[in-house]
Amino acid sequence: MARNVSTQTRIGFTALAWIVALLLFSPILWTILTAFKTEAEAIASRPTFFPETFTLENFSAVQDRSDYVKHAINSILVSVGSTLLGLAIGIPAAWAMAFAPTKRTKDVLMWMLSTKMMPAVGVLIPIYLIFRDLRLLDTVHGLTLIMTLINLPIIIWMLYTYFKEIPVDILEAARMDGAELWNEIVHVLVPMAVPGIASTLLLNVILAWNEAFWTITLTSGRAGTLTAFISSFSSPQGLFLAKLSAASLLAIAPILLMGWFSQKQLVRGLTFGAVK
Repeated sequence: MARNVSTQTRIGFTALAWIVALLLFSPILWTILTAFKTEAEAIASRPTFFPETFTLENFSAVQDRSDYVKHAINSILVSVGSTLLGLAIGIPAAWAMAFAPTKRTKDVLMWMLSTKMMPAVGVLIPIYLIFRDLRLLDTVHGLTLIMTLINLPIIIWMLYTYFKEIPVDILEAARMDGAELWNEIVHVLVPMAVPGIASTLLLNVILAWNEAFWTITLTSGRAGTLTAFISSFSSPQGLFLAKLSAASLLAIAPILLMGWFSQKQLVRGLTFGAVK
């Protein structure tokens, strides 16, 4: 039975939600507006909210200084490639933990989750030396590999949660019909967990797209992503706020659009199995 909520309570919670949303969105809005200001207006001691002089020169200056398209393609290859590779590893791993658990399964899951609590700088030197020796520095496939390893615990944990909500009887019925392990995963399990897999894919694409520490550390120019593209506008000559905002807007625009159009699928997947 639905809870009866007064009109005043609904209005209050709605207003609170809008306030929180505006506070969260305000830095992005400020970046968008600053990208269309002149450099002098962006660094003025008395900042203006809306641009007094609307200009597109920052975007042309950004493209003249760095190749945006090349960095965008690298970001797409790394984020999508690492997520697909992670799913290829994570789906069988999550299946094993959800439907063929051992007494060590929970310990393994907690260990994987604990790796996300360790600061990235703690393993910087060994990973850098390994990448140097294997000639993976400043390569797209090297960056794809490290992004896969970083996000693999999240992929397995999310898929494990979704798979646990799938009735075991359905998989047993498929086995009784003669389905082999591969067919069971591909033709039975995966179609039933499409919302969870889709939300896992979207979330990890976003995480890989926004990763800055490893992309800046392990790349220089050839395999640089959009996070490295943004950092290049902070130089010893000064911090060019208008150009930096234009570069940031170009970098976040694709992922913002993807998140906006896929928000229903993302929310559906993240709440998959939450309501009994």
